[in-house]
Amino acid sequence: MRSFRAGWTAVRDVLADLAPDVLLLQECRSGRIALRLADALAMEGVTSHRPFSRLRNAVLYRAPWRVTELDVRKLSREGRTLRRGFVAAHLWQPGTRLTAVSVHLGLSDSERERHARELTDFLSVVKGPSVLGVDLNEGPTGAAARWISGRFYDAFAQAGDGSGETFPAELPTARIDYLFVSDELAVLKAWVPDSAPVSDHRAVVADVDLPGP
Repeated sequence: MRSFRAGWTAVRDVLADLAPDVLLLQECRSGRIALRLADALAMEGVTSHRPFSRLRNAVLYRAPWRVTELDVRKLSREGRTLRRGFVAAHLWQPGTRLTAVSVHLGLSDSERERHARELTDFLSVVKGPSVLGVDLNEGPTGAAARWISGRFYDAFAQAGDGSGETFPAELPTARIDYLFVSDELAVLKAWVPDSAPVSDHRAVVADVDLPGP
C-alpha cells in the first residue's frame, strides 16, 4: 500500500471493483487506515500494528469468514536491517477454515531466504488450508521464491493469465509479488489487474476453490 500515499479512498475504489473475499496487504503505515479501508469495503480486518513495532501488514476478510485466532510474529533480524514480520489470521466459516498470512520481505538476499524458511516452518504446523500473500522483493528464480514454491503452490505459476509482472506499477517489468497456496486449495485463475496504480506495486488476484465440508 506504500503507506497509503495515494490516499485510502483511491485504494478503496480499485479494490471495490475487485470485490475480494480475503485481502492481504503490505506496507500499511497506519493500522487505523487499514481498518477504515476494511469498513469501506464492507469487510473486517486485523493488522500487525503494535506499539513500538514497525510491522505494517494486514488481512481483510468478508463475512461469513471470521477470525478465530491471530498470530503476529517477528522474523529474525540481520544486523541493522529493517525489522520484518507477518500477520496470520486463522479464519473460519461453516464447513471450512483458512489461514491467511500477509508478509513483506526485505532487500537482503540472505535474509529473505532465512525468512522464507521461518515462514514455511510456521505454516508447517498450521492445520487446514493456507494462503500466503507476500512481497518477496525478488523474482521466481530467487532463493526465497524457490524455497516457498517448493512447499506451496505459486498461484500465478499454476493458473496465471498474462505475464504476472507487478513492479513498478506504472509499467511493470518484474514479478516480485506472490500468492502461495497450500495443496488443499485449487487455483482456478490468477492475474494482475490493469487498474489505476494506487501503490508502487500492482495487485495479484486469484480465484481459489476451497475444500468442502
